[in-house]
Amino acid sequence: MTQLGPEDEGRILTWNEVSETHKTRNGIFQRNGELVSLLTDFGKLTPYYPDFEGDSPDTIFYTGSGRRGDQKKDIRNRALIAAVHSGVSVPLFCKLGVNRWEFKGFWRVVDSEYVFEEKRERMVWRFVLRKVG
Repeated sequence: MTQLGPEDEGRILTWNEVSETHKTRNGIFQRNGELVSLLTDFGKLTPYYPDFEGDSPDTIFYTGSGRRGDQKKDIRNRALIAAVHSGVSVPLFCKLGVNRWEFKGFWRVVDSEYVFEEKRERMVWRFVLRKVG
């Protein structure tokens, strides 16, 4: 597979194809503190990360790293926070099922906040992603 472009948005990929870009099973892939790519399933398969769309499909509220207890400023969450300031755009892949991933295009992290998640009674990092292009 070659480099993904905007024309590939909506394409269904295997994990082998996704892993050419996203080299870990963690939802947040960073290298040396710089955000590289993101995974989501919008909380449908993994309830620990209840990502959701905003008022439009061009905005996503993305939950930071950490399954249990209050989330920390670990290397993954720090990479997302840094991306707010760097303006880097990264590919987002959405898991649909076993070995089925949808390429959702390129996104920028435009804001971050540390908020109380009532359902799990914990503090989480919530990031605002905006679609590029």
